[in-house]
Amino acid sequence: MDLDEYTDESTWTPKTKVGVQVKRGDIKNIEEIFASGKIIKEVGIVDALIPKLEDKVLEIASVQRMTKNNRRQKFRVTVVVGDRNGHVGIGVGKDVEVKPAIETAIRDAKKNIISIRLGCGSWECNCGTQHTLPLTETAKCGSSLVTLKPAPRGVGIVAAETMRSVLELAGVKDVWTYSRGRTRNVYNVAIATYSALKKVTEVKNMQSLKALQ
Repeated sequence: MDLDEYTDESTWTPKTKVGVQVKRGDIKNIEEIFASGKIIKEVGIVDALIPKLEDKVLEIASVQRMTKNNRRQKFRVTVVVGDRNGHVGIGVGKDVEVKPAIETAIRDAKKNIISIRLGCGSWECNCGTQHTLPLTETAKCGSSLVTLKPAPRGVGIVAAETMRSVLELAGVKDVWTYSRGRTRNVYNVAIATYSALKKVTEVKNMQSLKALQ
């Protein structure tokens, strides 16, 4: 059994040092792993620390590859996972059948999960609750450019379907979004949204580090 194979928490046998610490109870919060800078290589780690994780299929696309003998067709599935409380991940899976591709994408998304810094960065609100983003951030994937901007309470998620799915599972309740380029490419838009959320967290971490110096 490799690290990618899915098992539930009761039958999961960890194969990494971090996994052993989680199974033993030494690590009780996924934020401890993020703070240490360690990489999550086992799906069981996420399943144990974030048991209420939701997943949603964003796209099922047919992809083809030419070989010497014939043309091979596979399904590429893009999936987002999140707990609607500051954690989100994007994953991609490929297989000749849809169901195995979805399962692979979910495992990949769980290993790519990140922690999102929520706050109240809108000058129109200043309520102090964690309902939107603390600052504006932009990210790009391929020809798709995405901008996330803090919004006051009650606005909701002003975004297209793909961006809305990622932001909802991340736990963002109010946000303005802008997209440019090839916005019909679901994969690129999803990755760009995920990258923008990740950049917000990285900026906040740098600001916290400078404040301590």
